[in-house]
Amino acid sequence: MRRVLIGVAILALLSMAGLTLGMGVADGEMETEEGDPLIPRELLFGNPDKITVRTSPDGSRISYLAPKDGVLNVWVGPIEDPQAAEPVTNDTYRGIRSYSWTYTNEHILYIQDKDGDENWRIYSVNLSSGENKDLTPFEDVQARITKVSRNFPEEIIVGLNDRDPEYHDLYRLNIETGKMTLIQENRYFSSFDIDDDYVVRFATNMTSDGGAVIFRPTEEGGWEVFSEIPMEDVITTGLVGFNKTGEILYFVDSRGQNTAALFAVNPATGEKTLIAEDPRSDFSGWMVHPTERNVQAAAFTYERKDWQVIDGSVAEDLAFLATVADGDVEVVSRSLDDRTWIVVYVVDDGPFRYYRYDSEKKEAEFLFTNRKDLEDLPFAKMMIPAVISSRDGLNLVSYYTLPIGSDRDEDGRPEEPLPVVLYVHGGPWARDVWDYNPAHQWLANRGYAVLSVNFRGSTGFGRDFVNRGNLEWGAKMHDDLIDAVDWAVAEGIADPDRVAIMGGSYGGYATLAGLTFTPEVFACGVDIVGPSNLTSLIETIPPYWQPQIELFATRMGDHRTEEGRRLLFERSPINRVENIARPLLIAQGANDPRVSQNESDQIVAAMQEKGIPVTYVLYPDEGHGFARPENRISFFAVAEAFLSEHLGGRFEPVGGAFENSTITVPVGAEEVPGLKEALSDRSA
Repeated sequence: MRRVLIGVAILALLSMAGLTLGMGVADGEMETEEGDPLIPRELLFGNPDKITVRTSPDGSRISYLAPKDGVLNVWVGPIEDPQAAEPVTNDTYRGIRSYSWTYTNEHILYIQDKDGDENWRIYSVNLSSGENKDLTPFEDVQARITKVSRNFPEEIIVGLNDRDPEYHDLYRLNIETGKMTLIQENRYFSSFDIDDDYVVRFATNMTSDGGAVIFRPTEEGGWEVFSEIPMEDVITTGLVGFNKTGEILYFVDSRGQNTAALFAVNPATGEKTLIAEDPRSDFSGWMVHPTERNVQAAAFTYERKDWQVIDGSVAEDLAFLATVADGDVEVVSRSLDDRTWIVVYVVDDGPFRYYRYDSEKKEAEFLFTNRKDLEDLPFAKMMIPAVISSRDGLNLVSYYTLPIGSDRDEDGRPEEPLPVVLYVHGGPWARDVWDYNPAHQWLANRGYAVLSVNFRGSTGFGRDFVNRGNLEWGAKMHDDLIDAVDWAVAEGIADPDRVAIMGGSYGGYATLAGLTFTPEVFACGVDIVGPSNLTSLIETIPPYWQPQIELFATRMGDHRTEEGRRLLFERSPINRVENIARPLLIAQGANDPRVSQNESDQIVAAMQEKGIPVTYVLYPDEGHGFARPENRISFFAVAEAFLSEHLGGRFEPVGGAFENSTITVPVGAEEVPGLKEALSDRSA
């Protein structure tokens, strides 16, 4: 799905990028006296064997991301023999994380940035000649793939902020020659919607009150209002696509109701027809025919993903696929003739399972898992769900994982209270889901119960739930996390003296808030690329997010007004550093464009000034999260030693975890067992 919601282009502001992408390579399990094997970090946080599996549009070839010399690259092979695939790209350092086919069937597109700066470049690989071309060779410019259409196999539409860092102009780009033609200069809009004929149909911009207006072009070359979206609906409403003719719009809409439903809209008449809805949760995905472009199924996710069949022609297919393997099924790729489907099954206690499905024969062939080394490991089940009641009566859909052997009677409660890690998701306009979660499995394997909470402001549960988080950073959003801890204590899951808080991005902010606003609750905290100063956070957002600045102003606090700055000051952990009384580990990427290094530097300096111990881990070649597996593994080595010291769980010694990592520890290496020695061994 291309773009579901108006604000989604930046709703991942404080979501993690690349922290737990894959699962890696190791020599095996390490037996421990406690019983179940200690699963090596490399297995949990290293590279996957194969992931992002796709079929070519003509169905003749298969592609996936897999390591080449330890670095993720794109591999392509015959659909009948995936094991014969060979690498077609040659990234040697950071790894490729996103790619797609073009409709020529002979080109692969992928994007890459430099050390996490998110100034993406678009590359094209010619599979016949092997030529790899940088299509957007511009310094300090962010390129976006905006539209790919089978009507123009050799051309794509891209957005470039080369003229103005705040706005992406639209270009028609030839993927073979690299020739670009400007089709839409942009001096106002945050996003565009383009049909398969490469016609700019709509453009969107935010309003001063945090809402949005969708415009459409006029015959005179101007713009007229097509639809207005109030602030309360802007996160849960937006155009997501067109039908085959372009005469029908597919629109996700929460206006006039709570949860976001999927509608078909006739732009000429304004007629709006409901396609699918769910009273408990928002629209979360769809299946669309690859050429006819009609909606065939729609997904909604409350506890787990649930599919509603819209087009009876796929009912038999989906019913059959539900019998093939356990887990939540997702169709991730289809050939244009619709015969070849790539299907993945997601479970909570093992790797993804990929199948090739023949829709004519109604046969599914197992291909591989994304990590063979994980297939027989003892993973814990994720409890689904714990619906926790907040102090003011909200239902917080949450997920928790218990260490294997801690719940012998299988009643969902351990035999005795355990040390707990409250693992907070990023966003905050995102959500936790039921699936295989490497962080949950890692922590449960080390002896901790792990709890993830969809606090107010999380997405997926209707507009009212999202809007309950407005202006509540560090306040009611944080209260929800504390209520979840209290629930875990009351249920006999958590030892109240051994609760840690950990998370990335917004989860990092929540960690800092936990140790400064409620310092008595948590035994320690792990902050990964989290903001400490909400005012400086907003003032340093990337320029290409400025068109949507009202999203932050209305939902975090307006840094342009005295009242807003006062609110942001009150909710910033940097201004309560003196309250920190429990150990803190901070990790940061030096090139992070979303949460700049200054966010971590500020709070570390303030703690040092007050004589408060802190450990600060800094990566010079990372951005918002840790893309390189060597860096992920090194960070989790530090984190588990830190948690073991303060919660009492077991840990795998640092050992060779720093090999090929760029980890630096400017402050506090002596605070984590084995860290100072490991750094000395590496530099020796």
